Amino acid sequence: MKRKIAIILFLLLIVNNVTNAQEKSKKELKAEREQQQKQKIKSLIDSKSFVFEAQQLTPQGGRLIQLDYNTYFLKFNTEKTICDLPFFGRGFNVGYGNEGGIKFEGKPEELKVNERKNGWNLKAVVKGTNDVYNLTFSIFTNGRASLTVISNNRASISYDGEISAPKTESNN
Repeated sequence: MKRKIAIILFLLLIVNNVTNAQEKSKKELKAEREQQQKQKIKSLIDSKSFVFEAQQLTPQGGRLIQLDYNTYFLKFNTEKTICDLPFFGRGFNVGYGNEGGIKFEGKPEELKVNERKNGWNLKAVVKGTNDVYNLTFSIFTNGRASLTVISNNRASISYDGEISAPKTESNN
């Protein structure tokens, strides 16, 4: 009887060690994937060239609005930033016949990047045709990001989404 109990305990010990080794391996793989993702996002921040795709927005004093399609973007580059984002909120001095939304092209100025514990803050000012836009990105190591846009002619608005590498002609 004692021998059977000893054999059972020995087998349980072996199974436990195998299970612990598999768990460690899964944790190591997850940590390695997270580190790779962090490096990918860091390289985008360092190059200062990425695409922000908005998935939801929150107007000033408003409630969260889900965006159905991935057609709203801000292509950030140190040479030329292009923005096509929807706008919900108060406009102070918006021209008649304006298409609506936040649409501009311009070269970012006053560019500042600060690294944080779990990501980066990136701030820039872009002068559009009829307005000046203060852009503040909070970018996390997993690629998620939030963007706050403050302009002279509209109330501030925040967008949540993801950043990715810009598509090149060969990627299309």
